[in-house]
Amino acid sequence: MRAVQLNAFGGPEALELVDAPIPTVGPGEILIRVKAAGVNFAETAMRQNRYAVTPPLPSILGAEAAGIIEAIGPGVVGFALGDRVAGALFAAGKFFGGYAELVSCPAEFVTQIPKSLPFEHAVALMVQGLTALYLLEQAPAVDKQILVSAAAGGVGSLLVQLAKRAGAKKVIAAASTQDKREFARSLGADATIDYTVADWSQAARDLTDGRGVDIIFESVGGAVTKESLKALAPLGRLVIYGSLNILDFDLGVPDLLGLIFQNQTITGFALTPLLTPTGLQQSSAKLFAMAERGEIAVTIGGVYPLAQAAAAHRALESRQTRGKIVLIP
Repeated sequence: MRAVQLNAFGGPEALELVDAPIPTVGPGEILIRVKAAGVNFAETAMRQNRYAVTPPLPSILGAEAAGIIEAIGPGVVGFALGDRVAGALFAAGKFFGGYAELVSCPAEFVTQIPKSLPFEHAVALMVQGLTALYLLEQAPAVDKQILVSAAAGGVGSLLVQLAKRAGAKKVIAAASTQDKREFARSLGADATIDYTVADWSQAARDLTDGRGVDIIFESVGGAVTKESLKALAPLGRLVIYGSLNILDFDLGVPDLLGLIFQNQTITGFALTPLLTPTGLQQSSAKLFAMAERGEIAVTIGGVYPLAQAAAAHRALESRQTRGKIVLIP
């Protein structure tokens, strides 16, 4: 099969299209002929050896894939050859294999895809969709004024929509360009903020009648995380997830005093430890059904053939994209 292989850590050019052995299918596993593979910021960090998980070299990256069942291992029930499915490799502890024509995945982390849902949309709802859904379970938005940073991205664009559906009192979308802010508003955001300007937290306070934001979902890192503290309301909650720039964020004594005397909290979020096989399949099926019914819009920011995986990584790292970047074998 064809696959994109990482032979050495480095820039996007380190990704190489190669002929690779077809994965074996063991007991309890399913072999998927990949129709769409997701590209994530985590994989750009793995490529540079900057992620918590260091890929063994050589390695085929890719933590999620959608496609058609090609083979079924012993002991698997509930699936048939030809079924349309999505595999959450990351949930199975396999952060690798998706950038290929074929990939194996434990059946307990595989979910059926509705017939009318495109493979690209299904794969966009795996890491990003599940993250958005579980974020709102950890920090419920009902009757709250919330702010979503990177609101035009894969997670952010879904968070805006799901928060509105969950009964948020006001959803403020923070993004770096006018185009992205207009896009977030088209998804249902009540107001928008440019987080690249100095003291943007004051704009957030102005939009909440001076009180501040109840919940901030923050994934940009660095100065944006720091400024987010200033935008929090008393009893407010800052939820940090997915940031590769968290090491640039430091708390000083004034920040800590503010947290203490305003009863505010900073919460970390990681998706994988929260997932169980049953929970993953149920949550994925819920998202797939919502997308199929048109209740949430899935945005595909770019589709690239396997041979252009390096270009896909460059596009994602440029932070100029919207929604999900996808590879097509």
